[in-house]
Formats: sequence, structure tokens, C-alpha cells
Amino acid sequence: MQGDDAELTAAVRAAQNGDEAAFRTVYRSVHPRLLGYVRTLVGDPDAEDVASEAWLQIARDLGRFSGDADRFRGWAARIARNRALDHIRKRGRRPATGGDETELTGRPAESDTASEAIESLTTGHTLSLIARLPQDQAEAVVLRVVMGLDAKTAAETLGKRPGAVRTAAHRGLKRLAELLADDPSYADGLDAVPSPRQPKRPPVTSAAVTHPRAGTQRDM
Repeated sequence: MQGDDAELTAAVRAAQNGDEAAFRTVYRSVHPRLLGYVRTLVGDPDAEDVASEAWLQIARDLGRFSGDADRFRGWAARIARNRALDHIRKRGRRPATGGDETELTGRPAESDTASEAIESLTTGHTLSLIARLPQDQAEAVVLRVVMGLDAKTAAETLGKRPGAVRTAAHRGLKRLAELLADDPSYADGLDAVPSPRQPKRPPVTSAAVTHPRAGTQRDM
């Protein structure tokens, strides 16, 4: 268990025993990412209210929780998602979707792109772009990359198979890279998303000397 996870696990357990300072530690650790997730579901105007409702339930039900830091983040995300969906139903609105989610089932991505981006994705510069993704992709990216959940925990949160979540996250990150590339104001974010592997170039021989040329965006 990493240091931050060990600290969060200890704080959760202390909060379950009534330690208010520990609960504040839990809140400070989880809330920013949880709020980012809620924003992808209900949008900016209502995100704070929905997140507050989620934290009220988290505080109320904390004594029934069992598990480590990763399971706590997944548990908190499920509560936040349920509160967000309740909010959407009450408002008579539905989150934007992008296609039939069933096509993802049973089709795992070739590589776990989300885990490759976890350490480098700058959420402050990209959450507004993530919100432009199809809903299934946006949720998968936020749960995997922003919340830091593994595929199994994210799948439990969404009620899907891990392979479907990996595929949605993979597609979402690929689309996010395209959005970043098309938006000059997010130029710094290009480093946040893994780039495709460069094709191998033939070796230079004495018979054919090639001169280096400036790289273009198409080469990236």
C-alpha cells in the first residue's frame, strides 16, 4: 500500500471511531476528485450540491463501510453516482450519452491506457474536456484516472464488466488526446495523455543519407 493510501485507510478507520479530525482528512483527500466525477454527471451548476448530498450519506453510513483506501474511494464514488442520478431524474434531465454502451461489453482494450496516464493527467486542465466525451467514456476516464480506481472497482461502481470499463477509458483517453490537440489553450495537456508509438524508421546507410526534418503534428 502506498503512503497516501495507508494514510487514507488509517483516517477512514479513525473517522469510523468518531475522530472528527480524521474525517476532515478523509474529506480533504477525496472530495476534489469526487467533485470532478460529479461534474461529469450533472455539470458545474449542480455539482457542489450533489457532492454535498453524497458526503452527508458518506458520513451517515461510514460505520457500515469496510475496506481500505481504494475500496473507500470506490464506495464514495458509488454513493456520489447514485446521488447524481437521483438529481438528474428529479430535474427531468439525462446525461449525454455517446452510442450504445453494450458494444463495449466483453471487448477489453489492447492495453490499459488509463493506468499509463494516471500519474500524468492534469485534472485541472482537462475536466472540462472530459465532460465533452460520451458519458460512458467520461465516467470511465474520471473513475480510472481522476479517482484512481482500478478497473475492477470502477466496474463495480458503474455496474459493468472490467473489460468494458477498460475499453471505455481507452477510447475516452484517445478522444481526449484529440480534443487537447485541437485546442491551443490546452497545449500543455498534450503531455498528459499517452501518445501513439512512433513507427520504426529504416536505418540510415552510407548509400542514402537522409537529413533530419522538423517534426509536424502529424508525426505525433
